[in-house]
Amino acid sequence: MATPHNSAEKGAFAKTVLMPGDPLRAKFIAETYLEDPKLVNNVRGIQGYTGTYKGVPVSVMASGMGMPSMAIYSYELFNFYGVENILRIGSAGAVSMELKLRDIVLGQGACTSSSMQDNFGVHGHFAPIASWDLLKCAAEICEERKLRYKAGNLISSDIFYNDDPSYNQPFVNLGALAVEMEAAALYMNAARAGKKALAICTISDHILTGEATTAEERQNTFHDMMEVALEVALRMA
Repeated sequence: MATPHNSAEKGAFAKTVLMPGDPLRAKFIAETYLEDPKLVNNVRGIQGYTGTYKGVPVSVMASGMGMPSMAIYSYELFNFYGVENILRIGSAGAVSMELKLRDIVLGQGACTSSSMQDNFGVHGHFAPIASWDLLKCAAEICEERKLRYKAGNLISSDIFYNDDPSYNQPFVNLGALAVEMEAAALYMNAARAGKKALAICTISDHILTGEATTAEERQNTFHDMMEVALEVALRMA
């Protein structure tokens, strides 16, 4: 069943996969939260693990950085490995003063200027949105745990270093909450495959205030986001 990017055997992945961008974060989640985690893929160092969480099979695999990378790995999981739900768990930069460092953002939608939609033959502008089932479930868990969170639009950007500092301002003017680099591609692949996806992001830095977390904090903390995603996986079983 191996693909050019995934050496796992058929049936190696659970119904729900958590996808951080960073392979080391995937390893951290597997070793911290999963019982008896097994490394099922390590092609190009994109670590994928499957274990159980509270007795339910759950997988975690890195997506790499950016929409092209997310598009490859999520496509293969949905279409070749029978995965039903992918939960992106990663960092995002706040562009709303309503958000603080380490707040959770549930990506109800994902604005983008990427040409990713062209691959699907869309004549117009497709609006990538999350699965309502996953979004509702994640919001309920955040409420139960009394976590600081907001649901709304993300900005999925192809560009990290941009010569134009006002590039994302039109999206901000329309109420976007935070910038990241993967959700729109994930949502498009899920829509095309008839599967479910949700981006659950932690605010790692605030673009308006200049506040930021360290790389080590992004890799090894953000436990609230991880635990919300794991509980969603549990309820979707």
